[in-house]
Amino acid sequence: MICSALWSQAACAAGDLANYLAKASPADFFPGADRFGPLQGDPPVVPVYRGDQLQGFVYLNSDFANAVGYSGKPIHILVGIDPKGIVTAVKLIDHKEPIVLVGIPEARIVAAVNGLIGKDMKPVARGTEPPPQVDIVSGATVTVLVMSDSIVRSASKLIRSGRIGGGDAVAAASALPPVTKTVDLEHSEVRDWTSLVGDGSVRRLHLSIGDVDDAFAKSGSAAAARNSEPGEASDTFIDLYVALASVPTIGRSLLGDEAYERLKGRLQPGQQAIVVAGNGAYSFKGSAYVRGGIFDRIEVLQEGSSTRFRDRNHTRLGGLAAAGAPEFKEIGLFVTPPEFTLDPTEPWQLKLLVQRATVGRDKAFLTFDINYDLPERYVRREQRAVTVPAGAPSPATQTAATAQPAEHAADDEEPLWVRMWRSQAVSIAITAVALAMLTVIFFFQNFLVRRPVFYTWVRRLYLVFVLVWLGWYANAQLSVVNVVTFANALVTGFHWEFFLAAPLIFILWAATAGGLLFWGRGPFCGWLCPFGALQELSNTVAKWLKVPQITVPWGLHERLWPIKYIIFLGLFGLSLYSVDLAERFAEVEPFKTAIILKFARSWPFALYAVALLVIGLFIERFFCRYLCPLGAALAIPGRMRTFEWLRRWQECGSPCQRCAKECPVQSIHPEGHINVNECIYCMHCQELYYDDHRCPHMIQVRLKREKFAAMSSPSMRGGGAGPKTIITHAGQPLPLTAAASPEHSPSRSET
Repeated sequence: MICSALWSQAACAAGDLANYLAKASPADFFPGADRFGPLQGDPPVVPVYRGDQLQGFVYLNSDFANAVGYSGKPIHILVGIDPKGIVTAVKLIDHKEPIVLVGIPEARIVAAVNGLIGKDMKPVARGTEPPPQVDIVSGATVTVLVMSDSIVRSASKLIRSGRIGGGDAVAAASALPPVTKTVDLEHSEVRDWTSLVGDGSVRRLHLSIGDVDDAFAKSGSAAAARNSEPGEASDTFIDLYVALASVPTIGRSLLGDEAYERLKGRLQPGQQAIVVAGNGAYSFKGSAYVRGGIFDRIEVLQEGSSTRFRDRNHTRLGGLAAAGAPEFKEIGLFVTPPEFTLDPTEPWQLKLLVQRATVGRDKAFLTFDINYDLPERYVRREQRAVTVPAGAPSPATQTAATAQPAEHAADDEEPLWVRMWRSQAVSIAITAVALAMLTVIFFFQNFLVRRPVFYTWVRRLYLVFVLVWLGWYANAQLSVVNVVTFANALVTGFHWEFFLAAPLIFILWAATAGGLLFWGRGPFCGWLCPFGALQELSNTVAKWLKVPQITVPWGLHERLWPIKYIIFLGLFGLSLYSVDLAERFAEVEPFKTAIILKFARSWPFALYAVALLVIGLFIERFFCRYLCPLGAALAIPGRMRTFEWLRRWQECGSPCQRCAKECPVQSIHPEGHINVNECIYCMHCQELYYDDHRCPHMIQVRLKREKFAAMSSPSMRGGGAGPKTIITHAGQPLPLTAAASPEHSPSRSET
């Protein structure tokens, strides 16, 4: 089944459930069960039988509740639930979660969610018990919580609907007065083509030649797939539109007032009129209606009944009256035959039969569906009166009494992301305090770097906190996968709840975005990245153990910088084709292995992460310098930073090279300027900037200050009447009083 964006949600949901059931067996949900029954209801559920005995039902979680994980894609789970409302089985069918695709074994995720098996969901649906909790899998918190939350919510919704579970929900449902649905014949207006297509009044099926080729190939008919129509694979095979013209607004808009009035005069009670219009290489009419008077390529179905149209049911139209309607190669107005009853207020389908020659005169056939569900704006709902015995409570009273707990439960429900933030309040507070401390460090950096020993320990302790607590404990490691997912969400449909589901990740990204505007990529790369902290701390230990350090020659070092940008652009370009594939190739980052999973992973991934750390013992932050795609992604917007708080002397780079030689990541050019795209804001250069025992400029300032202080001391003053003189650095005599005077003190420009 091909679900267009314009099809009804219910029809697509039914198609999803039917497709996913093919990947499971009845015994997966109920022991001894041997068959699935037909789909029932909206959203659909499927009864499961053992022989003729009903065992329970199976449904798709994403049909009933939000099941979008951190990938931004739904997690599809088939859930088995018995008639009493007890969960009997869950089966993970389809997902795009990167942490599960490449990382944590899927079996661990499923084992955690299986904790819901055997839980009675009726008290949860009534609001008398809190939702059951599952064990959290470290590194996949969001994924597990989204899965369990969607199962609980979907089961509760199904029970409250009265379709399963018995008890109060069924009593409430049975007490509801019957509701009849009819087409609102009094409401009539003229609408344009865009609005009709936009709200589903007109439904569309678009197939390219390539789509049909692929469908025949998947069906096993390779000969039909090869025998395609002339043209490119992207050319239109058929662009088919369907609308229910017997509805006043739709009919008047598509046919015009005069033609619609003639149509009304033709229709017998119970008959409906359908407009079918098509473009492309394939005709929906075919040629059989010319030979035998029957349109064999289209068929209308509703609840097991079907009909094909004959020439007497057909009127050819030259065009559509709706403003903005495209021109069509063929348009037909079809009236349902009297023997076929089509309920316009209930979903129905139009099947398109596609045929192709294979060998000789043999042909292969495929069908494609357009599901039609009349928009609610055209439907009138009325409750039929129910006779109530004397002294008995009215149905409305019964309904209110029995449904109150369920309504209360529904009101008390809150989005998953809200509960995530509430449950992680302590971690959020700790992270907020840590970010506030980092802000203080940056704003008062001049005070700290003038005290090198104190500052060194502040930085080391902060990095230990980031590695141990933020990384290994809280698993708050940002990744280029976040960037790819965010970019994809902007294109496919952005929803904040996708990203709010991981509070610490969201907070860190917000802080990183602020840091980019203020200082560039340095605050994250140098201070908030757990893997970066691991590299720096391990290199610090290596230096303490006298491990020789390798200085990469500047010419080679400068040419290795672009590698990480090439990696990032490759991942970003790949994500435009397939986000799933991009997430797999994002394993170039060892973050998941070293931080999230703490090296508990298959040996190729663990070996890769360890190899990078070993290289980092000799070349500090090797991965950060040359390979990190996240660092490259942050460097690009980081060029918009507001502040330049890293100071330089005029002599920096010419002739002094000390900062450039001592920069831990070699981000200072030989000419003396700092490359902010590579700087991790460790502030080592600022320690040197103020150090009057290591910075040549500050050494000269200190020596001159000491010299003039010595000349001003009492031991340098003589007892004669004339003024004392000294020899200056220019070789000229200068009175001592003049040497000590303010106008001859060293200026900043002299230094």
